Amino acid sequence: VTTALRTAAMSALAPTRLARPDSRVMALIGNGAQSEFQAIAFHRMLGIRELRLFDVDATASAKLERNLHALPGLADLAIVRCTSTAQAVRGADIVTTVTADKRNAVILEPAMIEAGMHLNAVGGDCPGKTELHADILRRPDVRVVVEYEPQSRIEGEIQQLDAEFPVTEFADIVRGDQPGRVTADE
Repeated sequence: VTTALRTAAMSALAPTRLARPDSRVMALIGNGAQSEFQAIAFHRMLGIRELRLFDVDATASAKLERNLHALPGLADLAIVRCTSTAQAVRGADIVTTVTADKRNAVILEPAMIEAGMHLNAVGGDCPGKTELHADILRRPDVRVVVEYEPQSRIEGEIQQLDAEFPVTEFADIVRGDQPGRVTADE
């Protein structure tokens, strides 16, 4: 439980500096055990009002929806079950991927990403596992922020890129050494 809480807290902390301040719609791709912690953290820390769910296992989305509806304090959270990643992501302010597939997967495609969208790719949590198409990371309007660069080069999304690919550590933003979000379209 400690790891689940820590992961969700970090996922929700990053957008306080990196997402648009008016972000209220979140797509949550991957609706397993970690997703409930993510949904609660984003609702409470960022004021997310609409949560769009998608998982390749529709029973996981149904279970997550039931669990969230049973929790006190989430009555104002609208939950929408979607039939595809593309449907969930379209028009979302924040997209969080927390999938369980342990391989180099492509959960988000470049065409799904809209200007100003904040992406949290949480599921790239072991060597060989990714969730984002590498071209998303290479977009000129994208800044890649990682929690800890040495680990992210082995386990995160950037493992699929050259070792010289530039990234910013989130701690540098928190310390004020690097800016958070600079423009609404970033």
